[in-house]
Parts: sequence; structure tokens; C-alpha cells
Amino acid sequence: MPGRERKFKLKKPDRSSPDPSIETLLDIAEKRNLSEAQRQRQAELDGENEEVLIGRLGDSILWTISLTMLHFTLDVLVTHQYAEEIVWKGVVSRTLQSCPVIWLLFYAFHPHPEPSHLLPRLPAKVHSYVHEIFFSIASMMAGCYIIHITNEYGHFAIMKQAPPVGTIWIWAVIELNILWAVPSVAFCAIYLKAKDYAFL
Repeated sequence: MPGRERKFKLKKPDRSSPDPSIETLLDIAEKRNLSEAQRQRQAELDGENEEVLIGRLGDSILWTISLTMLHFTLDVLVTHQYAEEIVWKGVVSRTLQSCPVIWLLFYAFHPHPEPSHLLPRLPAKVHSYVHEIFFSIASMMAGCYIIHITNEYGHFAIMKQAPPVGTIWIWAVIELNILWAVPSVAFCAIYLKAKDYAFL
């Protein structure tokens, strides 16, 4: 009958515990180890979809711009510190000369998913330790050297050497993990104290 609605008998669901002899979908999936297979498949898909948004070249160019600006700033600050007249042509010239050197160093030594063509490839387990050790040593050497020149050399030598060495020091500390960066900076502070150099 088209105009007549069908009535269904309403009843409450069975809330008793399930029959242990009947397998549920979860039991079947566990028996076939489907959840582990799904996890492995998802891990494979994640690995395939892990694309590098910006390549090694683009990454090094962006960082080079930042580090070159740092070099420029340090050059201006050191010149201003000794009350010398800032010759902008000289500052810009030194900054432009440092730019390709900074780019080459960054391209070669900065870790990136794409391996560097300038250095030999290291096993993944060893690479992070070599990176941290290398930049820790570079940080300590650059830091101690800049402390030494600012306390022992004349102001013209400081004006010439402080911007590039300061840029390398800051870059080396940035590259380090915090657990490696703090000891390398602390080493420079110990060097400052041991040599009885002035802080400012």
C-alpha cells in the first residue's frame, strides 16, 4: 500500500558480552597482522612523499644572504667602534668578496637531505657526529681567535679580521646542536679568563 507507512518494531540493543566463539573484525585483523602491514605501508609512503622543498643550492643561497648581511653588519660595527669614518664603498666591496666564500663553505658543509658533491659521503650514523665535531672545533678556534685579536692586535688588524672570523664563529655555533654549542662557547669563555683578557 503506497500511502501506508511501514512500522518497525523497536527494541533495545543486546548489551551482553559478545560470544567468545565469534571472531570480531579486530581479531581477524590481528590474526593476519594487518595493522603491522598497514604501518609498514604508511612508512613506505611517507618515505616516498618526503620531497625536498628547496634544494641544496637554494638553501645555501638563502643562508649565504643572511650570513653576508651579518658580515656587512659586523664590518660596519667594528669600523664604528674605532670611530673611523665608514667608507661604504669599502664595506660593500669586502662584503661582496666574502659572499662567494660564504656560499662555498655553506654549500659544502651544511647538512642537507641532498648530499654535497664537494665532499665525500659519510655513513648516516657517522655524519652527524663528524658534523658536530667539525663545527665545534671551528667554533672554538674562531671564538678564541677573535678574542685573541681583539685583545692583542691593533685596531686596523681587528677591523680587517673581525668581520669574517666573527661570521664564521656565529655560523659554526648556529650549525651546532645546543648540547655541542654551549660547551664550545664555554670553552671560549674559559680561554678569555685563562688569558686574563678584557671582556669589553
